[in-house]
Amino acid sequence: METRVDIAWCPGCGNFAIRDVLEKAFRELPIPQNQIVLTSGIGQAAKMPHYLEVNYFDGLHGRSLPLAVGIKLARPDLTVIAYSGDGCMYGEGGNHFIQTIRRRLDITIMVSDNQVYALTKGQSSPTTDFGVKNALSPEGTRNIPLNPLALAITMGAPFVARGFAGDKEHLSHLIREAILFKGTALVDILQPCVSFNKINTYAWYRERVFRLEKPLTDRYEALKTAELWGEKIPIGVIYRNDGAVCREIKPLFREPVTREHIAAQLGMSCVMMR
Repeated sequence: METRVDIAWCPGCGNFAIRDVLEKAFRELPIPQNQIVLTSGIGQAAKMPHYLEVNYFDGLHGRSLPLAVGIKLARPDLTVIAYSGDGCMYGEGGNHFIQTIRRRLDITIMVSDNQVYALTKGQSSPTTDFGVKNALSPEGTRNIPLNPLALAITMGAPFVARGFAGDKEHLSHLIREAILFKGTALVDILQPCVSFNKINTYAWYRERVFRLEKPLTDRYEALKTAELWGEKIPIGVIYRNDGAVCREIKPLFREPVTREHIAAQLGMSCVMMR
């Protein structure tokens, strides 16, 4: 169900469409909503969990994935989703992104990729296209843009997908497939920022995006497809490897945790718990 709070996004923000898709997906998944946990960092996209009726943990900027890993290790029975923006996930959290893929846990990573730092007024993010001008890069950004799909495939992620906030039906299928996939899954979502990115607009994407007919299972073909950007931009499951081994986790606690249990583990006489 939708939470009754004021939503602090600009009118027309692509995050509204993504929120609608997530709300519907969580309601229809064969998973109780109280078994779903979202983690997030800081940013406009990282506010997403606030606007959904799910368990969540807000962390520091770029730290949504360490939280997700910790929760999954302690409670492998939970469905854990890390959600944040391209700056938070690929910039400040870039190393965590790489290391989380290496850990082979059953975690879903979702990224609102609007190619700017929207919360801090439009600076270049890791995915900003080369040469794009903004307030802090008046001569155009000189950094080569990060390709998160190619990076994830290279690091061994077994499920890598891209969606578009302007195609809610297609995005809904991708999100459901990613959450139910057994292993680390990435969904990079092209999310227009109507306030600070006047290049990658809804119209710009609609002229370029095309749906893949089926998931790619050949890694090298997937890498070539992930490199497509510009006149043609693929959306869909860029790579899927059902043969990848997902790391199995033994529950940290096999019975309810009490003050006495923790005290015994720490060698303490008293532990305060609320």
